[in-house]
Parts: sequence; C-alpha cells; structure tokens
Amino acid sequence: MIEGTFDVVGARGPTEFFEHLSSETLAHAYLFSGEDGVGKKTFAARLAQSLLCETPKSTLLGYCGHCAACVGIASGTHPDLLLSSGAVKIGDRDGGAGFHESAEATARDLVRHLSLHSYAGGRRIFVLGDVDFTREAANALLKFFEEPPGGVLLVVTTSAPGRLIATIRSRLVEIAFPSLTEDEIVEILKRHGIEAAEARKAAAIARGSAGRALQYLQDDEVDVRAAVVAWFYETLGGKTADSSWATRQTLEAGLETIKTLTRDWIALRAAGNDAPVLAPDQRAALQKLPKREPEAILRALTAVGEAQRLARTNVSPSLVADYARMALASIG
Repeated sequence: MIEGTFDVVGARGPTEFFEHLSSETLAHAYLFSGEDGVGKKTFAARLAQSLLCETPKSTLLGYCGHCAACVGIASGTHPDLLLSSGAVKIGDRDGGAGFHESAEATARDLVRHLSLHSYAGGRRIFVLGDVDFTREAANALLKFFEEPPGGVLLVVTTSAPGRLIATIRSRLVEIAFPSLTEDEIVEILKRHGIEAAEARKAAAIARGSAGRALQYLQDDEVDVRAAVVAWFYETLGGKTADSSWATRQTLEAGLETIKTLTRDWIALRAAGNDAPVLAPDQRAALQKLPKREPEAILRALTAVGEAQRLARTNVSPSLVADYARMALASIG
C-alpha cells in the first residue's frame, strides 16, 4: 500500500474530517460551503480522485497520479466522475443523457446517471460546483437524497448555503471551508506562475480567497483597488475625489473595497489598533484617520451597503459612487 498524494492547500478542518473516515463510512452526499475561492471545488476533485484511484492506499485521502483512473481524471475522461458547475434546472424529458465539466447539468440528467452502474465496477461520483438548484430540480432529486443508490457519492459546493432549499440541505453532510491564510494564497498563486512579490501583494488584499487574488491580478483589479483606496482617503480628507474608477465593470469590486475599509476603520476605533482587519496593508493609514465615534462610522457603513444595493439597479455607477462619497464625507 502507498500513502498517496493529496495536493490541496489549506482546508485543514475538512482534511482532518475525511482523514478519520473510511470508504465504508462515507455519507452519500456532502455540502462543501465557504466563500468563493477557498478551494471547495479543488478539494472535491481531489477527494473524487482519491476514491477512484486504483492503487491500494493506507488512507482514504490520497491518489497515485499514474494509474488508469488517475490518468483518466487528469484528462477529463473518467466515465465515473461527472462534474458540472452552476445552475441545476429540471431539464427536458427528452434531453441528452450526458453532461461534462462546465456543462449545465439538469435534474433529469442526474436522475438518469444515478440509475446507471459504474463503468469501472467501483464508485460513481458527482461533483456539482457553485450549485444553485431551481425548486423544480430540487424536488426531482429528492428521491435520490431519501433513498440513495449504492456506490454513489454526490458533492455539492456553494458559497451561499442559505439559498439551498431546506429539504435538500438537511440531507447533505455540510463541511465548512475556512478562508485561506496569506501564506496559503501565496503558495497557490506561485503554482499559477505568479512571482512571489506579486503573489504576496495580491494575497494581502484578497480577504482569504485565492480566487479573489487571481481576479485582482488577471483583471487589473489591483489598479482599480488602488484608485478606490485613494478615493476613500481623499473623501475623508474633505476633497472631491475622482470617481472615474466607478464603471459597470468595476463598481461592485470598488464598493466592496470601500466597505472593507470602512468596516476596518470601525474595528480599529472600537477595539484598538491591534484589532484584526480585512485590509492589513491599510492598517497604518486607517489608524491615522480622524477619531470618529464608531456609531457614526457604522451609519456610513450602512450607507455603503445601500450603495451596493443601488449598484444592482439601473442607477449610473457615478451616482452610486457619489452616494457613497456623501455618506463618508458626512463623517470625514
């Protein structure tokens, strides 16, 4: 027997949970919950490979990387591993019988696949990433959750478990995935070929999400964030700050940055300079802000939340940014 590889960064709690299980004590369905970008889908894929790997191993987690099953998983052709991402709808009665990674799964597709036997004679594994069941699809799948067929494992991942209807969520074993540390995010970014200095810079502002860090680097969001940070301090300094950063593409990320900085300002004022913050690179600058009562800053934070709501409507980005600016300026 070999020990096997389990190449996952972070996820200490979920790893320890599955290390204490055997193939026989696995549940039939799991819900991996946690923020976007913390490794839920990666863990699900590595768990699936561990279970399908043909090389005998001493632990549940781990895979050899070179058997026929591992090669098939690496190429995306293993017939007993079915992956999908996004919404799960009811589907057409006469729809196709298959789906593949990144394709839209339907409940009827899943029901058809759940009735089949394993091609390789072992377990069949379904991974539904970032799932969002319609009510009709959820109802169509209830029979599986109530009377699961043997040899099938379903893993559902979501950043919004509260959106799953109760009849589905109650039948899943929920595993919470924590935010990543800066060092863990740096390690992931370096694996993507990003130089250490850039990786460290992105990790510091990613709020525990490797996905968010990658987005910053790939979509020039680091520059947008720098513009929003400058806007934030200029606004509090009584200046009419340049809001050109506020576009349809950047408004949501910009408001989230403003919200983070405002929240950190409250934390530092209420709990002192050693309070944990979400934007550690801004700690020193936030400590120099005017001494305002936390209640006043909280009112501004509430207004930023309202600006986020407005951003999801047809209100122009510049007007939304002005709304947030006036709320901050009133306490600056």
